[in-house]
Amino acid sequence: MNLIAHPELLELLAASHALGTLRGGARRRFEALAREQAPVRAAALVWQGRLAGMTELQTSVAPDPAVWTRIRNMIDAEQSALAIERQRDAANARADSEPRQGGWLRSLALWRGATAAGALATVLAVAVGLNLRDQLHNAPAVQYVAVLSDDKDAASMLVTFDPKKKQLVLQRVGGFNEGNDKSLQLWALPPGGAPRSLGVLDNAPGLRLAASESDVHAVPALAITLEAKGGVPPGSGPKGPVLFKGALIEKTI
Repeated sequence: MNLIAHPELLELLAASHALGTLRGGARRRFEALAREQAPVRAAALVWQGRLAGMTELQTSVAPDPAVWTRIRNMIDAEQSALAIERQRDAANARADSEPRQGGWLRSLALWRGATAAGALATVLAVAVGLNLRDQLHNAPAVQYVAVLSDDKDAASMLVTFDPKKKQLVLQRVGGFNEGNDKSLQLWALPPGGAPRSLGVLDNAPGLRLAASESDVHAVPALAITLEAKGGVPPGSGPKGPVLFKGALIEKTI
């Protein structure tokens, strides 16, 4: 199925992936599509950012001791299961069917690990009293989204535009560090026109820049260059190399 042609389903799958409730083959298929298709990858990153922001806004709550006991029991059970699987793997290594059974057992161990991790996430969500329905309803609107990648196609920056707050929201998703003597600068790349600066970025993991829809409307791509500290003067074009770039995708709110 073409997820890009079904935006509601894409949002649902991206939210489930971020929550950890999308598992098994469905999760692997979604991640494969995310690697191949920028809109799917962008949706996944947007939902990861949304849920991460929600947990940061939650007031601190001390979980009931029974929660930690359950987590400890889950970890112990998983370690015991993995020990048994390792023993079986060793036995299968001596059998003629090693290629078939060994791979299956390893996959089974990984599946069980993913299941335990999903259950652990659920327990923690309940422990902090995370009211997802209300908070997701109040999540920031996203009208435009771009995943900016380097020349090796590794995602480095997630850019979204919130029309309600009239701002661009940038989240670093890579490990690039420009250093103290350089600045990153965000550029709109309009068709047939010169690059237009959208702002200079600091080295924080997340950043918000004031912007209007006219700054991004009909702009097919964004780019980030490495400039001297403070960026280039207003009215000037980029001077440094292009580090990251990507298509700007308009979404239906």
